[in-house]
Amino acid sequence: MTHPTLLVIAHGSRDPRHAATVHALTERVRAERPGLRVETAFLEFNAPSVPRVLERLAAQGADEVVALPLLLTRAFHAKTDIPSVLREARTRLPGLRVRQADVLGPSPVLDATLERRLREAGVRPGDVPRTGLVLAAAGSSDPEAIAVIAEIARELRHTGWCAVRPAFASASLPRTEDAVRALRAEGVDRVAVAPYVIAPGRLPDRIAAGAEAAGADVVADVLGPAPELARLLLDRFDEARVPVGASLSA
Repeated sequence: MTHPTLLVIAHGSRDPRHAATVHALTERVRAERPGLRVETAFLEFNAPSVPRVLERLAAQGADEVVALPLLLTRAFHAKTDIPSVLREARTRLPGLRVRQADVLGPSPVLDATLERRLREAGVRPGDVPRTGLVLAAAGSSDPEAIAVIAEIARELRHTGWCAVRPAFASASLPRTEDAVRALRAEGVDRVAVAPYVIAPGRLPDRIAAGAEAAGADVVADVLGPAPELARLLLDRFDEARVPVGASLSA
C-alpha cells in the first residue's frame, strides 16, 4: 500500500451512542478524502481493539499507519495508554510502521465547532455579551490537560461572552453545576453550558444533568461528527506524515 492508513483511536464506552458517534465521524473523514483508508479502534469497552486492527492491517499488507487519538487534550490516554499499545504493536508487527498523531486540541476549529453547537442550542449573536459560558470538559487528573481547558476558557472570554468558567465532569473541580451557580452569584443573568466533549456518554450526561440542576438557560450538544471536526482529523493526519522541519509542499 502506498498511502498510510489513518487509524482513529477512541476511548470507548458502554454507552452505544459513543461508538455510533465515532463511526459517524470517521465516515465524514472518508467522505472528505476519498481514497484514504480510515479505520476505527477503541481502547476499551468497544470492538475492535487497537491491537486487533493493527494485526489485520499488517496481514492485509499495510506498511504504514498514522494512529490518531480521538482526544481533545494530552492527558493520560494520549501520553501513556496509546503509546504503550502502539509500542507493543511495533514489537509484534515489525513490518508495520506506526506513528502517533497529535491530539485534536487545542484548536480554533474546536472553538468554532463549540460555538456552532451553542448557536444550534439557541444562543444568538446578540445574546453573547450578556451570557456567561461554562466550558464543561470531561475532566482529568493530568495538570497539563486541566491547564489547557483553563486557557481555552480564557481565550473564549475574549470572543464576547460576559464571563467564561471551566468545569469538569470528573477528576477535577469545579463541577458544571458549581460553575453555573458561581456565574449566577456574580450577577450573570443568562448562562450557557458548552460540553467540550466529542461523543455522548456517561460524562456528557453528567454535564447535562449538572447544568439542568443548576438552572442553566442553554445546554449545547456535544461536538459530535461535525464536518469541521472531520477536517481537523485530516489536518492532524497530514501533520503526522510530514517530518519535523519539512513542509506539506516539499
